[in-house]
Amino acid sequence: MASTKPKASAPLGRDLIKKIRKIEIVTSRKAQEQLAGQYHSVFKGRGMSFDEVRPYQPGDEIRFIDWNVTARAGDVYIKRFVEERELTIMLLVDLSASLSFGTDVELKREVAAMMAGLLAFSAIDNGDRVGLILFSDRVERFVPPKKGRKHVLRCLAEILNFEPEGRGTDLAVPLEYLARVSRRQVVGFVLSDFQAPTQSFLPALRIAARRHDIVPVVVRDPMEDTLPAMGLVPFEDLEDGTTHWVDTSSRRARAAYRERNEAATKRLLGELRRNKLDAVRVRPGGAYEKALIQFFQLRAKRL
Repeated sequence: MASTKPKASAPLGRDLIKKIRKIEIVTSRKAQEQLAGQYHSVFKGRGMSFDEVRPYQPGDEIRFIDWNVTARAGDVYIKRFVEERELTIMLLVDLSASLSFGTDVELKREVAAMMAGLLAFSAIDNGDRVGLILFSDRVERFVPPKKGRKHVLRCLAEILNFEPEGRGTDLAVPLEYLARVSRRQVVGFVLSDFQAPTQSFLPALRIAARRHDIVPVVVRDPMEDTLPAMGLVPFEDLEDGTTHWVDTSSRRARAAYRERNEAATKRLLGELRRNKLDAVRVRPGGAYEKALIQFFQLRAKRL
């Protein structure tokens, strides 16, 4: 069972506070200026609920006539419904060791935090609640859904500062945990590099998607696709600690590396599409809101 208490996180240092503040400023502004309308139109809410009855007006649909009130009042009355707007957004964030990788501007973990900020501020600006599940090869931390800017900042601090016990990745674990803690439908964004074998998490994704709206957010670094020529270089697997020496000066080795990773990415995205899961792809370097806008546009076409 994951802890909901904050005591396991290390104290926030000055640099981390600055980083959280920067994410807040950037993502909250972009959420308001560029994402608010599209977020609202794509995530509609849980349905319609009864609001009131009112007198019939020309043009009203007769299927909404309240016959009981009409019979008592002697005039025709219509039932009025309003959208149940409030949603719960759950951020399932991968903190396995591979998310600590980064070669250019940001670590993949920081990219995940930026995306989480964009999604969380979009959610609270629309009156929705935001919750957080941090995971590795186990559920590391659960932050129950709440509203408010202060709550979002706490979630960002957890993503950037929490020290996980596990180093590996098991994507099935947080999805199964989500089923236990969220009885009602939620929108679940799974932020991970998805480098585990697809057969290890696709069944859990399918099951979770039957109840919830599940959106994979695939976080990758450019060097995970293409190797520069740097001579003989040791590569460490951050999750299992093994080291492999690669001759990056070899064109054949670089080509094989690129082809293998491109094929793996293509296979992953193909499997997600076949399971009717719209994936968001992001890389370090900014413009994260563009990836979300593309996702919103794709989702709007499907709707």
